[in-house]
Amino acid sequence: MPAGAGRDGPVSVRLTAASDGCRGRPRRDGDGRVGAGGATGRAGIRERAGIREVAAAAGVSMSTVSNVLNNPAVVAPPTRLRVEAAMDRVGYVRNGAARQLRGAPSTVVGCVLLDTANAYYAAVARGAEDRLAEAGCVLVRCSSDVDAGREERFLRMLEEQGVRGILVSPAGERLERFERLARRGVPVVLLDLPRGRSELCAVTVDNVTGGELAARHLRELGHRRIAFVRTEPAIRTIRDRSAGIRRALAGHGTGAGGAPGFIEVPVASGPLAAVAREATDALLALSPRPTGVLCVNDMTALAVLRGLRRAGVRVPAEMSVVGYDDLDFTSELSPALTTVRQPAYRLGHAAADLLLTEGAPGHTHRECVFLPELVVRDSTAPHRA
Repeated sequence: MPAGAGRDGPVSVRLTAASDGCRGRPRRDGDGRVGAGGATGRAGIRERAGIREVAAAAGVSMSTVSNVLNNPAVVAPPTRLRVEAAMDRVGYVRNGAARQLRGAPSTVVGCVLLDTANAYYAAVARGAEDRLAEAGCVLVRCSSDVDAGREERFLRMLEEQGVRGILVSPAGERLERFERLARRGVPVVLLDLPRGRSELCAVTVDNVTGGELAARHLRELGHRRIAFVRTEPAIRTIRDRSAGIRRALAGHGTGAGGAPGFIEVPVASGPLAAVAREATDALLALSPRPTGVLCVNDMTALAVLRGLRRAGVRVPAEMSVVGYDDLDFTSELSPALTTVRQPAYRLGHAAADLLLTEGAPGHTHRECVFLPELVVRDSTAPHRA
């Protein structure tokens, strides 16, 4: 526990000499912060300025400073600029904890993602971050690593910090813990998981359709032996893509019901080189060898392309490869990667927008579903019998 922190929140402790001449004694102004009027505190550290000091420096009333902070539209632009310049001169920093004690909403939003190092989730987070910035909020990101225990610890810490709400791509499919958070006053918006019958908002992509688009593309190119390389564990998004693949291949001679024509190849998540070796070894060990490979995401597709190149397998002449996500680098690969585009940035932006409406009059919980899109490039070609 940090020094000066209590079980129920931060506690600021300051001892001063009991003397009428002690000019360093702190006082609290209308913003709930400590102002010192230019005095220095312990060890020569200058006290943080409050709105009283800002008002004096700008030559305005404290209520005008308060309006600049909380309702800037009612302040004339020249006055607002003068007050903002005074804030910079005196070193004023707003006290978020004090604002929350007075009932103002927090400006901090938590975000618990499956893997913050994954480029897809980075794009989701950026979309959320940009929308929150428009509302004067900041995003705090955490990575659960698809670990329910780690996810639960982050959720608890974010709640303890009094965040405005939480965006989460769940490590599991049980939603009770998120509904409990919402009932305690911490709104939750689900990412990449349908809301079902829960009292939560959600933003998702139709992964069943995404899997179907990718598989139908290979099927129409004449491929009948198709592998789906996916990572473990098989979370909801992966299972949905698999379901879409099977739906597209059903009844077309690819054995989607479990016959040798279609097979799932699970690989462990990990460094790209390790995934490349494991996926390539598994694909090349299959007999008969697949001619088309669907990958659970673009990073896995990149690993497969690397592994096949090292093994001397030509793409797409001998094996076609399809990714999923359409990350920035996919068009620059050689061959450029055919993939399924999902709008990661828009997904994050929409999730943040839903969170900001929580608590507003007339708010109803709803689900936004985005449709994926097939992007055909050079890593797929017609099957040569």
